[in-house]
Amino acid sequence: MTMTQAEWAIMEVLWAEGPCTLGQVVQALSGTKGWSRNTVYTYLNRMAAKGLVRVNHDRKAPYEAGVSREECRREERKDLLSRVYGGKTGELVAAFLQESTISPQERDRLRKLLDEMEV
Repeated sequence: MTMTQAEWAIMEVLWAEGPCTLGQVVQALSGTKGWSRNTVYTYLNRMAAKGLVRVNHDRKAPYEAGVSREECRREERKDLLSRVYGGKTGELVAAFLQESTISPQERDRLRKLLDEMEV
């Protein structure tokens, strides 16, 4: 269930706003994407076919997220881990830690997680 950047943008609207009309999704994306109503409609229909979006035309706001943000994050992590790091979690974590800074609180949380895993 890997999503495109466009699909992520639409899902972010649905996750933040809850059920929406087509117009609400178009409006929410107008500042960053500038997509036409037809473009958003096409994306929503394709995403519904994938199961990412639920559509119920009997409701005032027919479009809603069909999957949670965490489900999508999990799938993206699994895909990245498999595709880029050959399934080697340690290499992925090491790369992130070497290329970015983390707060002392984040460092402590990571240490606690590793201790709990008895690594």
